[in-house]
Amino acid sequence: MSDSTIANIVSAFIARHGLLDKCHTYLVALSGGADSVALLLLLLELGYDVEGVHCNFHLRGEESDRDESFVKQLCSIKNVPLHLVHFETREYASLHKISIEMAARQLRYAYFEQLRNDINADAICVAHHRNDNVETVIMNLLRGTGIHGLAGIKPRNGRIVRPLLCVSRSEIENYLEVIGQDYVTDSTNLVPDVTRNKIRLELLPLMETINESAVNNIQRTAQYLSEAVKVYDDGIDKGIASVKTIADGFTVIDIGSLLDLPSPECVLFAILNDYGFTSSQVTQIFANISLQTGRTFSSGTYDLVFDRGKIVIATCMPMPSPILMPEVGTYIMNDGLRINMATELIDDCFHISRESNRVNLNAAKIRFPLTLRSVQAGDRFIPFGMKGSKLVSDYLTDCKMNVLQKKRQLVMTDASGNIVWLVGKRIDDRYKITNVSNEALVITVSKNK
Repeated sequence: MSDSTIANIVSAFIARHGLLDKCHTYLVALSGGADSVALLLLLLELGYDVEGVHCNFHLRGEESDRDESFVKQLCSIKNVPLHLVHFETREYASLHKISIEMAARQLRYAYFEQLRNDINADAICVAHHRNDNVETVIMNLLRGTGIHGLAGIKPRNGRIVRPLLCVSRSEIENYLEVIGQDYVTDSTNLVPDVTRNKIRLELLPLMETINESAVNNIQRTAQYLSEAVKVYDDGIDKGIASVKTIADGFTVIDIGSLLDLPSPECVLFAILNDYGFTSSQVTQIFANISLQTGRTFSSGTYDLVFDRGKIVIATCMPMPSPILMPEVGTYIMNDGLRINMATELIDDCFHISRESNRVNLNAAKIRFPLTLRSVQAGDRFIPFGMKGSKLVSDYLTDCKMNVLQKKRQLVMTDASGNIVWLVGKRIDDRYKITNVSNEALVITVSKNK
């Protein structure tokens, strides 16, 4: 392929996907390898305003320094501004307990975005090409990542753009040979020691012995799937909208409506994936979707519970420790909840609060210390206006509260252990203000700002 042919293909690909604009500046991620060198030269040839950025991860000794020297020389010859950064990648990986590959990726893309903002560049251009895309599709197939993974690498992902996805590795190398441009080779890419290298060096060559067009056919299939994904996502979004509601920090999925959809498990996965639930967890949750109220699952950051024909999701919250309040004053719980208690004479100016977060109790009936705690099994109280006692759990059920809401419900008890206030809901009738009450205990619960 001639240099003009590959430039035309890349130019058409950029235009078709709206990747670049000659009115803006772009960063080009330069490793010094064939792919990134070709990307830089092609963008210069097409008239784009670019600046190079090179990361030295100090992972390959002298070879890493060789790459840096090559990139500096290339940018000097081409009169391209170059940004260099050095990372202690192994230390970062050890500190964050992640793989070297993940550490390099995090460091690289975090720096790219910071630099992009600093120089007001529009996007970062990276040199993924057709073979990279095919390798990614195969990796995702092996991992079982689903339809999105089989669609491969997107030409644009936020501020990351990939103008070379339309050409192959051999076309890139041929282009550099035609124009007489050298490049460096990362020796670690020549050893089949990690999954991507095994696919590149062993699996794809084997597949091409079966069908010499294997790479092109897989690429074409990924393109078809990327279009199918658009239809899939539209259907999933409509399905989610028909079954999911969010209110007061709780996500609620109507199980009946979910099961009426053509593919309820796919919709459920699309919802739960955003809350950190894995595909195996979603399979388990869906298999148990007809369970009775109360069964819970956790993603580590979110709790999920089946509750009367609904799936309810909320952020994991540890059970708060009881807080003892020996006298009137202000108390602040670990989660920022503020409790203020003060006494007030009951005179002609006194008004009983109608706010859910503030109550007036008969001070003469209150025995300190008071305790604020979570609801416990067997808790009973006499709801205001009623004669007999009622289980708190039954009262909360009557209030249509879900299981997670019940777990978060607080009660306030006095020294005798009696519940004086089901916080935010109802006081105990025994502690109400009466015509003969002289002093009120005013309790206000709020979030500490």
